[in-house]
Amino acid sequence: MGATEGSRDTDQRIGRRALLVGGTAAAVGSAVLARDELARLWWRTPGVDKPRVEGAVDFRGARWVAASDANWRRADRPDDYGIDIVVVHVTQGSFASAVKVFQDPGHGAAAHYIVGKDGRITQMIRELDVAYHAGNRSYNERSVGIEHEGFVDRPEDFTDAMYAASARLTAGICARYGIPVDREHIIGHVEVPGTDHTDPGKHWDWDRYMKLVRQAGRALTRA
Repeated sequence: MGATEGSRDTDQRIGRRALLVGGTAAAVGSAVLARDELARLWWRTPGVDKPRVEGAVDFRGARWVAASDANWRRADRPDDYGIDIVVVHVTQGSFASAVKVFQDPGHGAAAHYIVGKDGRITQMIRELDVAYHAGNRSYNERSVGIEHEGFVDRPEDFTDAMYAASARLTAGICARYGIPVDREHIIGHVEVPGTDHTDPGKHWDWDRYMKLVRQAGRALTRA
C-alpha cells in the first residue's frame, strides 16, 4: 500500500512555476496570438491549474471516489512534473478497506487508483495531482500509483479480471504520457528507492502483466 504517515510527502506547495505565456507573447507579439492560441498556451503553462470537472476520471470506466486532500497535493502534471513511471502496489487488505484508509486524513497516503479482484477500478486522485503513495517525494511527483486488492502472500488474490483491468489502465497511462512499456518504467512499490514495502510481492506475475499491458497498448493504437 502507499507510504505511511512517517514517510508522507508533506510539501503542500503546488509545483514549480514558469512564465512561459509572458515570454511567448513577448517573442511573437501579442497581436499575432489569436484568442484560442492564448487559451491553449495558458493551460500548458506549468503551475496553472487546468480545468477540472467534479467527479471526472482519467480512465474511462473508472468510478470516482475522492481521497482525503491530506493524502495528496494539487499539481498540474505533466506540465509541472513529467510523468514517466507507473508504480504497482498491493493493498494488504480488501478493496473497501483501501478506499476507507485513503479517505482518512490521518493515513497520510493514497494512490491514484485501486483495482479490485473483480476488475473494477476506482480512481481516488486525478493523474494531474501528486499522490502520496510511493514513500519517495521524487517518485510521487513523477508517477501514477495503482493499488491492487489483496495480500502479497496470496497468489489467488491476483485474478484474471484484475490483471486484465490493471493492464488496460496501465496501457492507457503509458499512452497518455509516452511512457515506455518496460520494467524500468512500470515498477513495483518494492523497487522505489528508500521504501520499506515489499509489494506487489513474489506472486505478482510480471511476465504475464507486461504481456497484457503491451497487448492492451496495441489495441489502443488500433482503436
